[in-house]
Amino acid sequence: MIADLELGARVVPEGVRFRVWAPSVRELAVTIHGEVLALEARDRGMFERTVRGAKAGDDYAYVIDGARERPDPVSRSQPHGVHGPSRVVDPSTFSWHDAAWRGLRLDQYIIYELHVGTFTESGTFAAAITKLRHLVDLGITAVELMPVAEFPGGRNWGYDGVHLFAPQSTYGGPDELRALVDACHAEGLAVILDVVYNHVGPEGNYLAEFGPFFTDRYRTPWGRAINVDDVGSDGVRRHLITNAVHWIAEYHIDALRLDAIHGIFDFSACHILEELCAEVRSVATGRHVHVIAESDLNDTRVIRPAEHGGLGVDAQWCDDFHHAVRTTLTGDRRGYFSDFGTVHQLSKAITDSFVYDGVYSPHRGRRHGNSAAACRGEQFVICLQNHDQVANGSQGRRLSDIAGHRRHALAAVLLLTAPNVPMLFMGEEYAERAPFVYFISHSDPALVSAVRAGRLLELGDLAAGELAFADPQAEATFEACKLDWSLPGALGHAEMLALYRDLIALRRSEACLGNCRKDLTRVSASDAERWIIVERGDPSGRGALVVCNLRESANEIQCVGPTATYRLALTSEDPRYGGASPAAPTLELRGEPVTIVLPPHAARVYVTSDLPPQRLRAAARPGEAGACDLESGMVEAMR
Repeated sequence: MIADLELGARVVPEGVRFRVWAPSVRELAVTIHGEVLALEARDRGMFERTVRGAKAGDDYAYVIDGARERPDPVSRSQPHGVHGPSRVVDPSTFSWHDAAWRGLRLDQYIIYELHVGTFTESGTFAAAITKLRHLVDLGITAVELMPVAEFPGGRNWGYDGVHLFAPQSTYGGPDELRALVDACHAEGLAVILDVVYNHVGPEGNYLAEFGPFFTDRYRTPWGRAINVDDVGSDGVRRHLITNAVHWIAEYHIDALRLDAIHGIFDFSACHILEELCAEVRSVATGRHVHVIAESDLNDTRVIRPAEHGGLGVDAQWCDDFHHAVRTTLTGDRRGYFSDFGTVHQLSKAITDSFVYDGVYSPHRGRRHGNSAAACRGEQFVICLQNHDQVANGSQGRRLSDIAGHRRHALAAVLLLTAPNVPMLFMGEEYAERAPFVYFISHSDPALVSAVRAGRLLELGDLAAGELAFADPQAEATFEACKLDWSLPGALGHAEMLALYRDLIALRRSEACLGNCRKDLTRVSASDAERWIIVERGDPSGRGALVVCNLRESANEIQCVGPTATYRLALTSEDPRYGGASPAAPTLELRGEPVTIVLPPHAARVYVTSDLPPQRLRAAARPGEAGACDLESGMVEAMR
């Protein structure tokens, strides 16, 4: 389906129809083919004109009040950058090959987050296609792209995007992004796109010249808040929601990841995210689509169904798991990590998702969050690394560099056996050595200076001095972040890759590890002895034990469980993964304590098929009124 965008340049039989919402403008014209043609004013700030003879591929711009030439605020393509003219795009001309693709359920997602510009040497959508077979062989099921909306220059994380409808020109533009999505679907990979609706980048941002896109009613870390509930906000809301629908319809995106929704301020009777989720689902008939939010609120209202007073978002990122693993294994206590560090908190992150569920947060100086214990596991995306945590929390250093091979391997076992949706950050699977830091390519020296100063001000408590953050404007900073694709086969890296492959394969083959059933998960742990045991179950009767030693020395861990024979499915100390020795192939439990001796920072995964039925009591999925249970993202409209 091609979205009938209400605004922007649309190819029609007569030519190209130009339609703009510009209530702050007195007169508006379009300049195309060397002519300046006036648009007709409509009601409520709308301007429109159909230009005969115009076609896809033509460049155009708008002239505001006869004086200022600006790109289209709903431009589908910006081949000359954020300040240049827009280009007419006809999305119907692309030949898709994914008619049979229906997407995946959230509990089938194993996510791989990547930054297009540093994922490959050339940093394009086309180049990313050449690495899809690596992801498929790894066992990944969903690729998450950091934001691709047109940003200034060629080096940026993407969160400075200003043309929300236009895929980044230096990455390859609209059709190359479509080709990447089409190729992903051919490989059985879902595509998640990171979109930013809490702010717009500072350079090339001309939206305020067209209408009341921003408000001073609220303050955000990025400047003026986007106006979704103040005077004139109806058009702004339409702009954002149309953008979300456009990615689903015109690019066949399977899920949207909404950046930092705690920076979207809306006190309307119907929150914009509730409206956005409903419209996204309505356009994706017959396939699984999802909306995933980044939120630091620890508030289950985000993922609660709208009919129970929530926003209706399908899932959210859960930083508490990352922080609990990171601090438990490394002892880091800088900045927000000071709220974490105990094995008990790691246990709670696995069973309840939110560690801070209404308890006092020393870092915040107040109580924080509410309980997510009743929410379904697939409503939480967890990770060991992501773009923010590598760049901001570690000054660009990877987990393998900070924690070492053994701890990294142990963390991978915890991630990929937890009852949530796991996410890897590009290169994590083979212990990539390249850093990942913040980078920009702004053209305004004053803006560059402000960015440098702002990062130190915002993240100073995570820095180790003024030189902790690399210069974001330097091209060398960006180049250093590119993945080294010679490493996956190198000594010390191939072993980590083998571990990740086998862990993912085990998760996908054993329902008790991949079912996201928090209600069938139990955790035993000891802060004093620094061990943790995760029990996973499944209605089929299959179960698993994940036994982890978090100490720097060998540990004797006592297991007590039902009468069952467990086979050793995977152990991090296997020589194939860079360990020292294999373990015994079976574990016999007879209701009495059995001692397992684990080397330092080691983990074992045991699986059985004969758990007694009584262990599955009260195993029904949570779904009562007021719980966080959501309907599947599958739209039941396959007519």
